[in-house]
Amino acid sequence: MRLLRGDMNRATVYGADPAAAARAFERDGAALIHIVDLDGAIAGEPRNLAAIAAIRAAVRCRIDVSGGLRTIGSVRAAIAAGADFISIGSAAFLDPELIRQACEEFPGRIFGSLDLRGGKLAIRGWVETSELGVAEAAERFRTAGVAAIIATDITRDGAETGADLELFASVAQTAGVPIIASGGVATLADLRALRNLYAQGVVGAISGRAIYEGRFRLADAIAVTANRQ
Repeated sequence: MRLLRGDMNRATVYGADPAAAARAFERDGAALIHIVDLDGAIAGEPRNLAAIAAIRAAVRCRIDVSGGLRTIGSVRAAIAAGADFISIGSAAFLDPELIRQACEEFPGRIFGSLDLRGGKLAIRGWVETSELGVAEAAERFRTAGVAAIIATDITRDGAETGADLELFASVAQTAGVPIIASGGVATLADLRALRNLYAQGVVGAISGRAIYEGRFRLADAIAVTANRQ
């Protein structure tokens, strides 16, 4: 399932078997698959651990899990279900101790999530706005010891309107840790442009709808981003 700009009422379902989708991604060369528990993001606790376990059983590549992970117990549960990496967003700001504890307990396996709408930080499944600034939020992640930050442009997420290069470059400059760009990636040209930000700290990109709808093949996306020069 993919949302348009984070709106649960504007969801598109692409299939009923997440494990099958993961196998297809792996066949096309995926080394890391980003998984979002949308139900969990709204509920504030994991809702799809069984599906995550099924994906883990289906593929050998690494998987990153996010959505509703707001306690150390839920982080441990997602790891136990097979997650190689965990992405934490809202919880890092609602409970600062959680991100520190997660990074300490699972070093090198925790990503921070900066979900941005109109330059503001969105929390609780993107339905609320935090007063915390982007620079302050990034500093909190950096201090805790995250391996990377996933920066999502909610206004372009699922819209296939092109990546906001200035936004991602700005976040990378502020963050001081590697950035994975998400939101608006619609074409191979977007990926080439993001690739050119590698030296500035943008080390990866997430794409969903564009791949599901055949805008480009994952294998071609991997080939485009492999050349960082």
